[in-house]
Amino acid sequence: MHDIVIRGGTIIDGTGSAAFTGDVAIADGRIAAVGDKQGPGRREIDATGLLVTPGWVDVHTHYDGQAMWDPLLAPSCWHGVTTTMFGNCGVGFAPVKTHHRGALMDLMEGVEEIPNPVLAAGLDWDWESFPDFLDALERKPHAIDVAAQIAHLPLRVYVMGDRAVRLEPATPDDIAEMRRLTIEALRAGAFGFTTSRTDSHKTPVGDMVPSRNADADELVGIGSAIGAVGAGAFGMNSDFDDEAYELAWMTKLAKATGRPVWFLLTDRYDDPERWRRLLAAVHAARAEGASLTAQIAGRPIGVMMGIGTALNPFTLRPSYRGLDQLSIAEQRARLRDPALRRRILAEQPSPAEVSKLAQFRQLVATGWDKFFIMRDPPDYEPTRETSIAAIAAREGRKPDEVAYDYLTEADNRYLYFPTVNYAHGDHEPIREMLTDPGTLLGLSDGGAHCTSIVDAGMPSFMLAHWGRDRHRGPTLPLELLVKRQTSETAAFFRFTDRGRLAPGLRADINLIDFERLRLHQPELVHDMPAGGRRFIQRVDGYEATFVAGQAIFERGQATGAMPGRLVRAGRDGQALRAA
Repeated sequence: MHDIVIRGGTIIDGTGSAAFTGDVAIADGRIAAVGDKQGPGRREIDATGLLVTPGWVDVHTHYDGQAMWDPLLAPSCWHGVTTTMFGNCGVGFAPVKTHHRGALMDLMEGVEEIPNPVLAAGLDWDWESFPDFLDALERKPHAIDVAAQIAHLPLRVYVMGDRAVRLEPATPDDIAEMRRLTIEALRAGAFGFTTSRTDSHKTPVGDMVPSRNADADELVGIGSAIGAVGAGAFGMNSDFDDEAYELAWMTKLAKATGRPVWFLLTDRYDDPERWRRLLAAVHAARAEGASLTAQIAGRPIGVMMGIGTALNPFTLRPSYRGLDQLSIAEQRARLRDPALRRRILAEQPSPAEVSKLAQFRQLVATGWDKFFIMRDPPDYEPTRETSIAAIAAREGRKPDEVAYDYLTEADNRYLYFPTVNYAHGDHEPIREMLTDPGTLLGLSDGGAHCTSIVDAGMPSFMLAHWGRDRHRGPTLPLELLVKRQTSETAAFFRFTDRGRLAPGLRADINLIDFERLRLHQPELVHDMPAGGRRFIQRVDGYEATFVAGQAIFERGQATGAMPGRLVRAGRDGQALRAA
């Protein structure tokens, strides 16, 4: 007898094959059979009218800290994610020396907007090396599986100390030591190495992060570790200041190691054709035998702006800064004062404050045609006619007046500002990226940008928007949308035992009422250590999520089961080379 039989659901197995109706049987935490009519189970679930999919494998999150204090890893777990990987964008917490802990928390706050007080209260720092960090993760209870990559920023600070913070070049000895520690991390179970070479990543005071100016010798030298071990991927976030230079060393690294190399790709306002050039370069590199891939997002990366958020159009004005220490309710009450309203609207954004922002966010001072009202349910593909600039033109008012009055008139009001992936004012470039074989779906950024961005609901958005609700262009087949965030993400990083509904694989499964699948407007909550606040996004439509055959959520409620574990690369049939 099976442990569980899910009967009569519409099975989308993660391979891209056409959906079909049948049963899924589970035994001992694994899938025992898929399709047809299966024998009896100790528990039987009627899945008639439901989608039955693999659990989502989300490979771009920033739960490095949250995984130490939150066993659920919300909100990703609410959205059907059963495996999450962090250590992206070159930021993380290992290896670390005691006197550099504060610096790493500052870097995480500056790059991923996870407040330093939250991290200080939530991390117990019972590790120094990266293998120690993995051991610490393994000791924590988890509802879903977690995996990690080793990040360049903590590695560089660990080896080079203050020289790294001063952006000094690495010496050959520095590079050799970083390579050695990367090999050590890969052997302990890291899924790869990541770095950052972008002006969008700054410290809280506006300085560039330690890896910003790392040259090709350093990056290829460290990256050669994945070839030496024969496992792991190399990932990067880059501005591609010199595209030919960047692409040359990445292609060289991919060919020399035989391992995957990936970079983040978005559509940008200041260079709308950039993504096409870089995708063409991906295919050119692949034609030369290099495993080069562009990691993309399934929707615009959009900043949420309101009272109490990290940023809004008025936080850059001097009189607004005087409200920083007040509660959200107190701020809103003060902002409704006519005298303060007049004073703030008469001021100009501070150039010094603007300069501290990532280059994509500096448009907050002037880009009124890129601000949209966030509604419930949210519209992530709004028309230009609904922008703050367009509303102001119709009403004969200034755009900042329209924005100010909207934000202060009621609670829970936010503006949506798509910083990238909206250069053309629609999702057509994203659709083209999603259907290009040179791309990998990622960039949910779960756990990051606590009071400005919440894209952890990306998996649910992919199905609801691209599979059903899009009205400004073509939709995409559900089979493709499921494949892109299950078997494809799993296979890229060599998660060999998940990502498909097939006998013998882990029973990580979602049951989804597709017609009811609906994302809610994001909301600010205070549920982090030290009373920290963050955006969350709730969802309807998940009937159940299973991890290793145990239901962790049913009808939106946590069951209390904690079957999740730390997944270590190389422990499920991957052979590691002797370096």
